[in-house]
Amino acid sequence: MSTKINHIVFLFFFLIACNSEIYSQTTTPKDSAQVNVNELVATKALVKKDSTKKPLLEGIVNRKAKDYEKLDQRKKRLTLYNEAELHYIDFELKSGIIVLDYEKNEVYAGRIKDSTGKYTQYPYFKQGENVIEPDSIRFNTKTGKALIWNTKSKQGEMFLKSEISKRENDSVIFFQRARFTTSTNIENPEYYFLAYKAKLVPKKKFVTGLTHMYIADVPTPIGVPFAFFPMTDKNTSGVIIPAPGQNNERGYFLQNGGYYFALSDYYDLAVLGDYYTNGSYAIRTETSYAKRYKYNGRVQFRYENQVFGEKGFPDYSKTNQYNIQWSHSQDAKASANSRFSSSVNFGSSKYFRQSLNLINVGSNLNNTLSSSISYSKTIPTVPLVNFAVAVTHNQNTNTEVVNLTLPSFNASVDRVFPFSKRDGIKKGVFQNINFQYSLRGENRIATKEEFLFKSEMFDTALAGISHSIPLSTNFKIFKHFSVTTGTNFTENWVFNTNEKFYNPVTNEVETVRKNGFDAFRTYNFTTSIGTTVYGTYTFKETNKIQAIRHLMRPTLSYGYTPSFDEFYQQYTDNLGNYIDYSRFEGTLFGAPSKTIYNSIGFGLANTLEAKVLDKDSKKGESKKISLLNQFNFSTSYNFAAEEFNLAPIDFIGGTSLFDNKLGVNFGARFDPYDLDENNIKIDEYSINNGNGLVRMTSSNITLNYSVASNDFSTEKKSTQNVQNGGREDDLFGSATDLGNQDESLFKKDDTKKQQTKLFNYSFPWDLRLAYSLTYSNDSNQREITTNSLMVSGNVDLAVRWKMGFSSGYDFASKGIVRTQLRFERDLESWRMSFSIVPIGVYSYWNFFIGIKSSILSDIKWDKRKLPDARLR
Repeated sequence: MSTKINHIVFLFFFLIACNSEIYSQTTTPKDSAQVNVNELVATKALVKKDSTKKPLLEGIVNRKAKDYEKLDQRKKRLTLYNEAELHYIDFELKSGIIVLDYEKNEVYAGRIKDSTGKYTQYPYFKQGENVIEPDSIRFNTKTGKALIWNTKSKQGEMFLKSEISKRENDSVIFFQRARFTTSTNIENPEYYFLAYKAKLVPKKKFVTGLTHMYIADVPTPIGVPFAFFPMTDKNTSGVIIPAPGQNNERGYFLQNGGYYFALSDYYDLAVLGDYYTNGSYAIRTETSYAKRYKYNGRVQFRYENQVFGEKGFPDYSKTNQYNIQWSHSQDAKASANSRFSSSVNFGSSKYFRQSLNLINVGSNLNNTLSSSISYSKTIPTVPLVNFAVAVTHNQNTNTEVVNLTLPSFNASVDRVFPFSKRDGIKKGVFQNINFQYSLRGENRIATKEEFLFKSEMFDTALAGISHSIPLSTNFKIFKHFSVTTGTNFTENWVFNTNEKFYNPVTNEVETVRKNGFDAFRTYNFTTSIGTTVYGTYTFKETNKIQAIRHLMRPTLSYGYTPSFDEFYQQYTDNLGNYIDYSRFEGTLFGAPSKTIYNSIGFGLANTLEAKVLDKDSKKGESKKISLLNQFNFSTSYNFAAEEFNLAPIDFIGGTSLFDNKLGVNFGARFDPYDLDENNIKIDEYSINNGNGLVRMTSSNITLNYSVASNDFSTEKKSTQNVQNGGREDDLFGSATDLGNQDESLFKKDDTKKQQTKLFNYSFPWDLRLAYSLTYSNDSNQREITTNSLMVSGNVDLAVRWKMGFSSGYDFASKGIVRTQLRFERDLESWRMSFSIVPIGVYSYWNFFIGIKSSILSDIKWDKRKLPDARLR
């Protein structure tokens, strides 16, 4: 977090630094003459080392001028005229005219008039890193005192122009009628602050008298009688001024006030808070840290105590909401064999929907929160050994069910070819035989949000370790067919099992959890054969479509898994019937299969491409385009199944159109079995009952279209949406963080581009469409479950005017989905924005106007009407 949070400041440029603090190397301009003026003076005593007199000059003078250079030995004065340059001691000076009085140790520089009578060649003075560009300057090189007329300078994002500036020998600078602004047009800024008198102690403090704000050279009633600002080029701690306001539900409030701690160059801390007169309050802390070539990250904690209604009334309620975010990324240069990363978004399920300081329409449609903290390492042995430890979190904000792994551990040994030389070519069945070893351990917890950090959350914890050793080989037969075959052995260790029994007292089957070590082992066998078939149809060379190629990849596979009934037991029900169950049911890895799996599978993958003439090619060359990215079928037949041997036929497809701007994905499932009169699936083929070959049980299609007016570049993604529980795109609306409204619809280079197109203006725009349709027919219901169209985009209504929108229509429910309108005006140094959700329970509006610069970002005004949190 930068120092813009520290304080509302008018940063003044350090006009002339203390002589004792600033050093710079004396430079020699190109083609300049190098003269030691002492050598031109006749009196040799001036330059004699053993003389009792000190030399008049303290160093070598490097200078040049276009018209003339004049040395007056009697007055001890050097004059340079027209494109004059002077390099002396630790400063550099360029101007129309420069006069160096080396007896008084004074330098004067000023403008000159051209042939039309216009002033040109304003002075340019540089000492160390400090630069000023006044109308004229008078400077004593020995005492450091200076008088500067109409100085112009810059410090960070702040520009300064003062009528008269005076520097004393104690490094104090006084200003008269000083103007401060963040506008880049310092001569004619759209706004500025005028301090009638001011005093600056460089790198320490700045004090002003009466200061007024001017907009377009028109004075406003906004002003202060005096002001005090710390001055530093380093991060400093400071108070963050809160923003006052009023809310009909919570009363008057102070929002986003706190303190910024500049702890070091590597990390910082900001503590912010809100307080409402009805008793609600919020606390937020945020820290950023970084170490070059090592890592960088950000940690944020947000807590809110929300009060609704008044104490003693029936509608009174109080809730606590919190959210923790942590992002950490490691630089690729930090380590070659290990990596640590984190992405944490953990907290109350309703935080993003009920936050006092956040409006995010998109977060209301996002029902998951997820986190991951992981460390991985590769041990450079032969074979390589890899392992990773991770802590993960997944949370459904609708059901408030939280799934945790505390932790998960994965390790693997790289593939080993025992019958092949290490660097040799692997050819044939035996040389391609290989095996691996992998280990996976987990401690998984599934609990409700109300039990988090309580002992109840561990009551249903599941822990276990799985060992896997796959053995496989591959080879070719008949030159064109690839065969892969293998087996896999797995041993699973668990630390709790379940025992079932019938309780005659309750007349129910009860399950008792037993803690302790237990294990089971499984194995299987698989083999597959596949090939690739090409088919090309060629047209005439003069045709636009020159050729179409169809690529097919048929695959035939076989798999066998035996029955592991030795891991099953029985219990008797109230009728004396024996019911089979496994003590491993409900454990981390589940129970091994009791049924035999003996099946053959078939798959067919298709792609379709075309070769067409390239209209952009001057030589009449052709290019390849994709007609179908995928068009795949798959099914299987289980010989060992007692019923429904034939699996449903799955079909998926996809393509891209209009130069890959429109993505189309579709799929369907076909079931060969028929339904009875109650629409229940029966073990009879549909074709045998005269109802067709197959029955479509489900289908879906999704379309995503993204287009822009200029170069079809990728659309801008909102960082606030992701940070505050939403999506990267703005299909469901963009986020409004009331504590951080820096994010703009304008891109960084938009303003510069618009300034060059004032008289030849176009209307840049971008548009995103997302359509989804799902059809369900499992029980002959023939129902369209989802049918919606979402749209979002941005358009420049005029120069510096931009509008964004997000909306959609649900054809299944026959209603408009969440709609948001966003307007923004680029006021050069200022930004004005307005956003509104006009309909629905989440309706709100927000108006904001403020200075863009981070230095004065707290000079703003915003007004809003928040949605009713109780309805959420």
